[in-house]
Amino acid sequence: MTHGGAIKRSIVFFMVPDFTMIAFATALEPLRAANRMLGYQGYRWRLASVDGRPVRASNGVECTVDTSLEEERRKLAGSDRPSMVIVCAGLNIETYQQRPAFAFLREVNSRRVAIGGLCTGAYVLARAGLLAGRRCAIHWENLPGFAEAFPAADVHADLFEVDGTIYTCAGGTAALDMMLQLIRDDFGESLVNRVCEQLLTDRIRSPGDRQRLPLRARLGIHNPKVLTIIELMEANLAEPLSLVEIAGHVGLSRRQVERLFDHEMGRSPARYYLEIRLDRARHLLMQSSLSVFEVAMACGFVSASHFAKCYRELYAHSPQQERAERKIIPLAQAS
Repeated sequence: MTHGGAIKRSIVFFMVPDFTMIAFATALEPLRAANRMLGYQGYRWRLASVDGRPVRASNGVECTVDTSLEEERRKLAGSDRPSMVIVCAGLNIETYQQRPAFAFLREVNSRRVAIGGLCTGAYVLARAGLLAGRRCAIHWENLPGFAEAFPAADVHADLFEVDGTIYTCAGGTAALDMMLQLIRDDFGESLVNRVCEQLLTDRIRSPGDRQRLPLRARLGIHNPKVLTIIELMEANLAEPLSLVEIAGHVGLSRRQVERLFDHEMGRSPARYYLEIRLDRARHLLMQSSLSVFEVAMACGFVSASHFAKCYRELYAHSPQQERAERKIIPLAQAS
């Protein structure tokens, strides 16, 4: 590789235990490909962990790193200062408590260094106090818990978001789109097109492209009335609509809606509505520090006892047992 051009960005990937390998790989590989296409090192990077020790990904692969956060803090004041720090996170992020990491990110931000988050990296940025009033993206599975835990953050189920110097993406292959956007901003359309060709991808998906499959594909349902009803249900979990209200929205009678659901879904609309509310509750129990009562209220249950009864019937254990398996630390202790 020749060295005919200047380094555009120096990036530190901060590795959090249980990080998602696919998000990390699809963030790193476009930079490698860009350097290859440029013929010089337009991007350079290094990996860091809290203590400089290897970090294990969620798939069990152990990743060695180059530096510790203490070393990186010293570099912030020198010639080896990065132009961007990207947090690589993944599973079990709700229990992540590393005050040195939060302090480091706050210092990075105060020095006007760009900050990114892959997959659930937004959790770490939010706990560091960097996402209040900022638009950000996170994986759809983590969105309910994140939104409840950090109401000041403007979180969206988008592929990626760029708000000033804050870059976040939903993980998976969305990291590829975010980094391709970065390369386009740095070097223009011609280079990013060459990188896309190398990586066998035909385009950069836009931030607003959907994370999840459309309901039609996800559920294998094609009846437009049923799809509309399910969308209504998913949009009204905290304050559930009555079956009469739902029927009115789609121009059917209550009885017609019941027959339709029995035929298409194999269960009553009331049962399906209950199941998706309990599914959201399960995510909140695992991903937030809300009390069981608060989770019940957030999912449209009139009492914690009724919620517990329904939860046990579906999952064969209580909400308290679900919560006991996770060591969620209340937000008051996280600052």
